[in-house]
Amino acid sequence: MRTLFFAAALAGMLLSSCSEAQTQNPEGNQKQEKSGKKKGKKGGKGAANIANLTEVGRMSGVPESSGLALTGEAGSFFTHGDDGTQPILYKISSTGKTLAQLDIPVKSHDWESITRDTNGHVYIGDVGNNNNSRQDLVIYRLNPANVQQVQEIHLKYPDQKDFPPAKEERNFDCEATLWHAGKVYLFTKDRAQEQTSKVYAVPDQPGNYIAQQITRLAIPGQVTDAALSPDGRRLVLLARQEMFVLEGNSFEEILKATPRQISLKGAGQTEGAVFTDNNTLYISNEQGALYTYSFQ
Repeated sequence: MRTLFFAAALAGMLLSSCSEAQTQNPEGNQKQEKSGKKKGKKGGKGAANIANLTEVGRMSGVPESSGLALTGEAGSFFTHGDDGTQPILYKISSTGKTLAQLDIPVKSHDWESITRDTNGHVYIGDVGNNNNSRQDLVIYRLNPANVQQVQEIHLKYPDQKDFPPAKEERNFDCEATLWHAGKVYLFTKDRAQEQTSKVYAVPDQPGNYIAQQITRLAIPGQVTDAALSPDGRRLVLLARQEMFVLEGNSFEEILKATPRQISLKGAGQTEGAVFTDNNTLYISNEQGALYTYSFQ
């Protein structure tokens, strides 16, 4: 009898232990699933989390966007690709829809920027110079209403003697141009140190020029575009997932201002920028996204 009683008690204890294990495991699995979901939310901050930045569209039919300029018509922009793409200007809407394609009868070595003057001429900067070895830098000047007539502004940098220079001196690449008061300004991309953007200027008329070096800006990044607000008091130098803002009462004062850095981490490879009013900046990236950034 004692043997039977002991065996029955032992069996009961084993059943109880198994029952506890079965009721605890589902709770453990639920905790693991919750933990897994929490981990899934981690990662890089997306564009939706950047203050004052709003994604407004995606470009369709555009291989990539390396620059951005106004067309003169409300709600539309010009954009283009860079090295390896066709010499085409794409007219897009404010949400990224392709409205027209303009085939430009020139070569596209490395188009990197586009800017527009107050008379409607656009200036396409074929000034990309990744290896700092080019000696054929050119800005194409044209009226989009007659793309068959293209004028050329050829330029050289006064302080570049070697092609390419030593690696620590490679600050002759350019992805940012800006028209202002009869001149086209160029802002270099410092591939050597990522510390300085040199500012040059050439006349906005066709010809061959030694660019005038205006100043050097302390920019701890690689500049990819430049935009000036309509009132001329705010300059934005776009870079990869960040931008630098300089402000002043005149362009000369702006170029002496201390840059204010704004992170755009999560917005992709940001390459194009243009103001539509004094407080609204449109930004494009090479992946096809179109954003607005509000300074209000």
